[in-house]
Amino acid sequence: MNSDKNCVAPKVWLITGCSTGFGRALAEAVLKKGDYLLATARKPDQIRALIDQYPETAKAVHLDVTLSQDIQAGVDAAIATFGRIDVLVNNAGHGLIAALEEVSDVDIHQFFETNFFGALRLMRTVLPVMRQQGSGHIVNMSSTAGLVGFGGSSLYCGAKFALEGTSEALAKEVESFGVKVTLIEPGAFRTDFNGRSLAAAQQSIDAYATVSGASFQWFKQMDGKQPGNPAKAAQAIIQAVESPHPPMRLALGTDAMSLIQEKLEWIKTDLDAWQQVTVSTDYTDTSVLEREYGVE
Repeated sequence: MNSDKNCVAPKVWLITGCSTGFGRALAEAVLKKGDYLLATARKPDQIRALIDQYPETAKAVHLDVTLSQDIQAGVDAAIATFGRIDVLVNNAGHGLIAALEEVSDVDIHQFFETNFFGALRLMRTVLPVMRQQGSGHIVNMSSTAGLVGFGGSSLYCGAKFALEGTSEALAKEVESFGVKVTLIEPGAFRTDFNGRSLAAAQQSIDAYATVSGASFQWFKQMDGKQPGNPAKAAQAIIQAVESPHPPMRLALGTDAMSLIQEKLEWIKTDLDAWQQVTVSTDYTDTSVLEREYGVE
């Protein structure tokens, strides 16, 4: 390790879903800056060329986030190769455009296995390592759809909203251990999300043609035209990880900022409009409110 106090020691990253998109862009950026990387993918051959460029600092392993044995093997490989894990990036996942009525129980379980429970398993597996180290950073790739509900995306929003709530609470649980948590909330970026990674309802219902059907067509038409640059997103994520005071949430893209601001205004409008009804449900004895919340 360099003794210069201004130099930052290289970090060890474990990133899921490194084949394409944000995962690939972040993997490239991490290696280029000189950090260590345990890159995972369901098809490691797809990232072999990248890993071969950095034989001393990179290792690729097969990891399907729906399989507990793969997750444990991936974490074990990171520890065996690099001795620690400084940053976990839960990036693996895919999109689904479908109204809630248009998906089966099987669709729902499979989708949440990949887009929510996989991240949960990885966090639960990595956390003991980070606690023992007394440091670490969990970066969960959410979405603007983790804060804003979009018609035709009820399952996708549901999985991302779940990831947001879990991450926010987790940050409070692990803060005293020196472990940080950050949610990344991108808008539309020029990845393959709108292409190969986007699925539609297998059994569409005509009544939802103007909702999920139209949404799916919009996503397909936007493929390759999204305003967000994945390489710039990767640099923003690295900047957040390297910050001594990283954000709990990091929105990426002008569109993300606009949509989230609209959501916050909507929440405040409803809260203000229904304030009298909200406070009318308390007991008339206000001693608890005064003591616990400072409400007079």
